[in-house]
Amino acid sequence: MTTGDNTNQSSGLRIMFRSFRYRNYRLFFGGQSISLIGTWIQRIATPWLVYSLTGSVLLLGVVGFASQIPTFLLSPFAGVLTDRWNRYHILIATQVAAMVQAFILAFLYLSGTIEVWHIILLSAFLGCVNAFDVPARQSLVIEMVDKREDLANAIALNSSMVNGARLIGPSIAGMLIAFTGEGICFVLNGLSYIFVIASLLYMKITPRKRTGKNLGVLKELKDGFDYVAGFMPIKYTILLLGLVSLMGMPYAVLMPVFAREILHGGPHTFGFLMGASGLGALSGALYLASRKNVLGLTRIIPLSAIVFGLGLVAFSLSRFFVLSLGLMVVAGLGMMLQMASSNTIIQTLVDDDKRGRVMSFYTMAFMGTTPFGSFLAGWLAKTMGAPNTVLIGGVSCILGALLFLHKLPELKKIIHPIYARLGIHGS
Repeated sequence: MTTGDNTNQSSGLRIMFRSFRYRNYRLFFGGQSISLIGTWIQRIATPWLVYSLTGSVLLLGVVGFASQIPTFLLSPFAGVLTDRWNRYHILIATQVAAMVQAFILAFLYLSGTIEVWHIILLSAFLGCVNAFDVPARQSLVIEMVDKREDLANAIALNSSMVNGARLIGPSIAGMLIAFTGEGICFVLNGLSYIFVIASLLYMKITPRKRTGKNLGVLKELKDGFDYVAGFMPIKYTILLLGLVSLMGMPYAVLMPVFAREILHGGPHTFGFLMGASGLGALSGALYLASRKNVLGLTRIIPLSAIVFGLGLVAFSLSRFFVLSLGLMVVAGLGMMLQMASSNTIIQTLVDDDKRGRVMSFYTMAFMGTTPFGSFLAGWLAKTMGAPNTVLIGGVSCILGALLFLHKLPELKKIIHPIYARLGIHGS
């Protein structure tokens, strides 16, 4: 290998990991990386436990609904409070609350008293926590990096962190469930929060000065909604994200059914399928991290939604484990490119004083619509089968992406002057 090749590789790595030059971001990344592995272990263990206890596809949808409906209902109000309060303190509080939830689940399982209603109630509690956690965490990223041009890289690295955990966590969960049971999964998740809480406490965040007066929660909520509804690039980006989350994302709720009934496997099969999706998503996140700026992301958003939809359609038709693994990689890649690109575009365009509220609407679209999708997926799977349900979801994602592509020239005319004002130049 020549010196020039080494220099190019070194330069490429510096570009990909440039947000690591900021101490606060390094601490955040390190703590969250460990915690998110625990989160994904619990996310895999919970639906498997529900399906093992009940054998009910419908109850899988109910638990998914319960875990995410609070996010849909509370996120707008959480966004207002995120713009008012200290985002750093909100994030510490949500991590402590999530840790308590995991340990309660572990206690109930290990004591032999756990029932489905316990899981539904605790899932709903975690959904309430996430309603505040996600807008605060997304909005805090810009306070961890000093230069706005590094924001896209920080968001992409966040996505790579989430999906690195998504790749590792399900594989660990599959082995733990097979050899020890779901209880240890909940214990490990609870312990993993210690690392992220410690990393947050070591950070030094300068308190953000709020400009303007509090106008009342409902008035500020309306202002945030009017801003999103009146700004076409953000509006259409959030609408497409909401459609994909509603119709496409609930495939994960049905993975235990595919693993056991369609592919005739067990918890290992389930873990590998989710891990394959995480591998695709991690690849997409690393690609975004390697990009120098946000130019071109508006086209990646609909194209990646099409890739995600095609992956789901093909997965719904597959009856071979190895083929299904490959298609999960494709679906994960498309899902991550669309989600992270949407996040980056929104965070680049949004006014700082409305960031919390806009990211709460992003949270509603990304996570808040999923409970309705989970409930719908559970009902459809019961009536027409899991494969047909995933097929319908994939087709819906493709149609929504085609509509976005139709609007894209109009959106670019609005976005390019904003890029120019921010010093982002290019075609």
